[in-house]
Amino acid sequence: MSRSSLELMARPVMLGKVPQCRRFVGVSLGGGKTDKTCLSLIEYYPKQKKIFLSRLFEKIHSEGEVSSDLQLHSLIEQIPRPLESVSFDVPLSLPKCLRCRLKCPGYEACTEPEIQWLWQHQRAKNAKRKPKPLFTPYTERCAEAYVSDSLEEKFYPSQALGANMAPLTARALFITRRLKTPCQEVMPKVSLWRIGRSLGLQKSYLRFHKHSVSGGESRQAILARLLEKNVAFVYQQDQNILMENSQAFDSFLCALTGVLSYQRQCEPRPKGFPKNEAWIKIPKVKLRW
Repeated sequence: MSRSSLELMARPVMLGKVPQCRRFVGVSLGGGKTDKTCLSLIEYYPKQKKIFLSRLFEKIHSEGEVSSDLQLHSLIEQIPRPLESVSFDVPLSLPKCLRCRLKCPGYEACTEPEIQWLWQHQRAKNAKRKPKPLFTPYTERCAEAYVSDSLEEKFYPSQALGANMAPLTARALFITRRLKTPCQEVMPKVSLWRIGRSLGLQKSYLRFHKHSVSGGESRQAILARLLEKNVAFVYQQDQNILMENSQAFDSFLCALTGVLSYQRQCEPRPKGFPKNEAWIKIPKVKLRW
């Protein structure tokens, strides 16, 4: 839904001049045959250090012979430039074994850096507790393995080609190959944890923001703190949507993580992480607002 001219007047002004802004898109991707996909557009004004949720589109779906993929692509392409990044909440790359074109010796004997890293990670886990099921490098990536065991909170990311995620990964790859703007990958749960903890939010709100019963209350508390701390401005009608729709909220988190990445406030690749393996934008533990 677009903003009216009166609403746009609420943005920063500087001696009658329109201040420069940078734009960031966040996409929470649903299935191509559903209406669950949501898109958030954030406008960031670096000089004033102001963040605005400028537009929010929910329930993006097919109409007649126009697919939901084209609808999403068109929305992104119509956004005025400069558009710095488009952040998705699903994997944007395939696991190593599906990208590899070498003669396969089996991953027990593979010497590729990504597979060696997964072996090291597996052995390190098994050394700390009872043995876990062996990894499958044709469904999972190093990024999911790292996030599941190496952060301060326990997360359980879906595998890139797991049963629920595989169709979304395929859809994301189809959509992103047509986009000219740099695309990046975000895990909203991880972003919310880091952002929320930096704002002093209680852990229960951050762990259950998508819960079917209490999720709306959690999202309301998170938005209230973001507004209270003057981190971001969100119009009231969009606040209502973010409280009601968890995927719209995730698209907002993706766009906000895009801003943090632009500010160089996301974690670099871990030491020893394979250089050709996909990495995820993870906000730093300590953030400057």
